Amino acid sequence: MFDEASASSAPGGDGALDAEILRHALRVAAEEASIVVVKSAHSAMIVEGADACAGILDARARLVALSTATNLMHASSLRSSLPSLIEDHPLDTMHPGDVFVMNDCFRGGIHANDLVVFRPVFNDGAVHYFAGTLIHVADLGGSASGGIAPDATDVFAEGLQLPPIRLYDAGRAVSDIHNLIALNSRTPERVMGDLDALVAGTTIAGRRMEALIESYGVAGLRTAIDGYIAGVELRMREELSRLTPGRYRGEYKVDDDGIDLDRSPVVRVDVDCTPKGLTLDFSETDDQARGAINAGSSQALTGAIFSVRCFVDPSIPMNEGCYTPVEIIFRKGSLLDPTPPAACGGRVVSVTAVCEAVIDALSQARPENATAASSVIHPYTLSGAGANSWMFLSYEYGGIGARAGSDGPDATGAFFLGGRNTVPQIESLEARYPVRFEAQRLIPESGGAGRTRGGLGVETRIVLLEDAELSVRSERVRHPPRGRAGGGDGLAGRQYVEDDAGGRRPVPPKVANFPVKTGETFVLRTSGGGGLGQPTENDV
Repeated sequence: MFDEASASSAPGGDGALDAEILRHALRVAAEEASIVVVKSAHSAMIVEGADACAGILDARARLVALSTATNLMHASSLRSSLPSLIEDHPLDTMHPGDVFVMNDCFRGGIHANDLVVFRPVFNDGAVHYFAGTLIHVADLGGSASGGIAPDATDVFAEGLQLPPIRLYDAGRAVSDIHNLIALNSRTPERVMGDLDALVAGTTIAGRRMEALIESYGVAGLRTAIDGYIAGVELRMREELSRLTPGRYRGEYKVDDDGIDLDRSPVVRVDVDCTPKGLTLDFSETDDQARGAINAGSSQALTGAIFSVRCFVDPSIPMNEGCYTPVEIIFRKGSLLDPTPPAACGGRVVSVTAVCEAVIDALSQARPENATAASSVIHPYTLSGAGANSWMFLSYEYGGIGARAGSDGPDATGAFFLGGRNTVPQIESLEARYPVRFEAQRLIPESGGAGRTRGGLGVETRIVLLEDAELSVRSERVRHPPRGRAGGGDGLAGRQYVEDDAGGRRPVPPKVANFPVKTGETFVLRTSGGGGLGQPTENDV
C-alpha cells in the first residue's frame, strides 16, 4: 500500500484510493507490455521461458514501473539505456510514432543479443514518458550461435553492436536498419519476429500511458508519479534503517573467464549501513577479464539492487525510489564496469558474483535473512552443423543456498535470473528441434549439508537426433557454491557428451562450437546450493 506522503499527492477526491489505483495502472501497463512481447515473440526461449522485460520511464529517465512476472535480471537496463538514447536523440527531435533500438553494453545495454526498444509517449507535441521493452533475441551474429560465445575476447566477436537508432521514423519502418539486423542473424525470421514483438509491447504500454495522461492530465499524472516514487523511497529508507549499522565486507570468487584458466577473478564489496542509507563500494573488485565474463554497469547495478531488495520488504514496488537510498560505486576497468572493447556476453557470471558478495555482506547485518551461495544459470545452445540452420538456446538451474529458516529450494534458480518458471517446456522444444530429452532429474545429495541444507542440482540429458554444435557457459564448476556459517559447499556442476557405449567426452565449462554427433547425449549437471550452519544442528 501507499504511505501517507504518496497518497496525499494523487489527484482526485479520495487520495489513498486514487494513489492505489494509479499504482496498479502503471504496474499493469508494464506487465501487459511484457505479456504482449512473450506471446508474440518467435523464439522458443521467449515464448516458453518468458525471458523478457518491460517498463515505464519518464522523460527524466526515471523508472516509473517495471514488469515483475518476467525477468528481473533486466531491471536496471532500461533505466540505464534511456539516458544514452536521449543524449543521441534529444527529446525535441523525436516525433510521434518513433521507435528506437539499441544494445550497446557500454551505454546501458547488456550484450548484443539483448535488444532494448523504446517508444516515446507524447502529449501536445512534447515527450513525457517512454515505454521500454527488452528481450534476448535468438541470434544476432557473433562467433557462436545464440549469443553464447565464451571464447570471445572482445565485443566484436559477440554480435552486431547497435547505438541508439531509429527503428521506426514517425511510424514508418526504417528499412535499412531492419535489413541490417536480419542480415546479421543466423535465424533472421525469428529475430525479426522477436523485434516485432518488442515493438508491439511498447505500443501497448504507450497506449496505456496516453490513456492515463488523458485521465489525470499531464501535471496531475506527473505529481502522482512523483508521489509514488517518493513513497517507495521512503519505504526503502525505513527498511534499510533496520539493518544493523556498520561496515561489512563480502566477496565471491568466479571460476575463470574461459580464456585465462589459471585466474579466478573475485568480486568484492564494502557495505556501509547508516541511518541515512546504504553504500555499496565495489572498487576492490578485480580488473576486467580477457574472456566474456565482464558485466556492463547496468547489469552489475541490477545485481546489486536485487540483492539489497532481498533484505527489505519484498512488497515494495520496483521504481526509481528503490535506487535513491542506495549509493553504488563501480571502478572503471573492473569486471563490473569494463572499458571497451571488453567482451560482456557472459556477464551473468560476474553479476551473480555481485549478488553473492552483497548477500554475504548483508547476511552479517541482518542474520535472520542470511543465505548461503546458490547455483547459477547454465545456458547452452545446440545448433545444426553445416547447411542445417536450426538453433536451440536453453538453460538449466541448480539449487539455491540454504536460508536461515529453511532448506534451499531444489532446481529453482534465483528469481533474479527468472527462476524455474522461465525454463522452457520439454515437449515444445522436442517438437521444434531434432533433440530428445532423455531425463531431467534432481541430483541426490548435491546440496551442501548444514543446519539447513542447500537446494539440489539438476541433471539434464539430451539426445541429438542430428549432428550439432554445442556452446555452453557453465559456472560454479571449479568453485562450487559456498556454504555459510559452517555449512558445507554444494556439489560442483559438470558437463560431458556420452556415446551409445557409455564412453564420455568431457565438455569444458565455457566452450563454443563443440561437435556432438547424431545419437550422442549431452549431459548437463548443475551445482547444488551451499548449506547454512553446522550440520550437527540439523533437525533429522
